[in-house]
Amino acid sequence: IMALPQQLRDESDFDQLPHNIPVSATIADIEEKKGFIDYFMFVIEVRTKGGSKYLIYRRYREFFNLHQIFESKYSPEDPQRPGPNTCILPNLPGKVFVGNKREIAESRIPELNTYMKKLLGLPTWFLLDEALRMFFYQTDQDSQHQPRALRRLRPPTRKVKTVKPNMDLFSSPRAEAMFDFRGNSKAELNLKRGEVIFLLRRVNADWLEGTVNNQTGIFPESFVKIIKPLPDSDSEGEGGGHTYSCLRCLLLTPSGVDTRDVCVQEDLTIQPTYKDLVSRMRNVFQKDDIALNYRDHEGDLIRILDDDDVLLMIKESRGQQGKVKRPVNQFPWEIHVTLASDLSVYNTEP
Repeated sequence: IMALPQQLRDESDFDQLPHNIPVSATIADIEEKKGFIDYFMFVIEVRTKGGSKYLIYRRYREFFNLHQIFESKYSPEDPQRPGPNTCILPNLPGKVFVGNKREIAESRIPELNTYMKKLLGLPTWFLLDEALRMFFYQTDQDSQHQPRALRRLRPPTRKVKTVKPNMDLFSSPRAEAMFDFRGNSKAELNLKRGEVIFLLRRVNADWLEGTVNNQTGIFPESFVKIIKPLPDSDSEGEGGGHTYSCLRCLLLTPSGVDTRDVCVQEDLTIQPTYKDLVSRMRNVFQKDDIALNYRDHEGDLIRILDDDDVLLMIKESRGQQGKVKRPVNQFPWEIHVTLASDLSVYNTEP
C-alpha cells in the first residue's frame, strides 16, 4: 500500500493490480423490484482491469452505505491538508424522501455514473479497498439475474410494433372473478366480479399470475373460477416470470386474528430491514401505530425493534424448519402484528 495518495496513477503500480479489480462502471438501466417495499435497482455494467465485463444490481441504499464506510476510513479531518491514506471523496447524490420513485431513480443515473467514475479514478491503493471490491464484485445473485433489454447499452433503433399475446377467448387459459379483490401492492391485481382474467402462470398452490384490463399481476385463486386451466408446464416456477415468495402475517387484536399472505418479488433467503417490514405491514393492515413480533420456539411473542431482531427471528425460524409444513415458496418465518399500545399479548408471567 502506498503511503501517499496520488492523483495521477503511477503506471507501474497500476500494472501490479490484480486483473479482477474494477476500473470502470456504467449504469445500463434501472429495474423495479416489488419487494417488501417497491424500489428500483441500478443495473451496472462493470469492466475490470483484465478486460472482463459483467452486470451487478445495486440499490441507492447500498451506494449510501458504501460512501459512509469510505467517509469514516478515508476522509481527511482537514480537506485542505489530506494526510497519509486519506483522499478527497467524490460527492454522492443525497437521499430524496418525497417523489415518484422511478423519476428519482432516473434522475440519479448521471450523478451516480459520475460518482463511480471519480471513485474508480482515485489513487491506485484505494482500488484495493475490500468494501469497494465487494460492492463491484458480481455475486451469485447478480450472475443468476436475467437481464432485460438494457436501454443505455444499446444503440437507438427504430420502433418495432410489439405483438400482444393472443387473447383468443376460446383458446387462452382464463378465469372469471367471482368476488372483488383489492391488491395490497403493485404486484397484485385489482379484480372486479365478472371480469375475465387471462392466466399466465401459477405462482404457488394458492396464487396465480394473469392479465386483466392491460394490467399484469398476481391474485389469489380462491377469488376466481377457472374456465380453462393452465397447461401443466406453467406450474410453479416454470412460467419464466418473476419469482414470488409469500409471507404469512397476522394482525392480533382483542376482537380476533386477521391473517394475510403477502407475496413479494424476493428470494426466500433475504433478510429484510426492520424499516421495510414496518412499512409493508402498515400498508397491508392499514394501521400506523403497530408493533412487529415473532413467536419463539415456546410460542411466546417476541417484539422486533431493529434489524438485529429481524436476524434473530430468521435464525429462530431455521431451528423450527420441518416442524411446520409450508408451501415451497413461503418464508419460514411469520410476522405477528400487534397494536403498539397493547402489551397484554406478551407472556409476562414468571
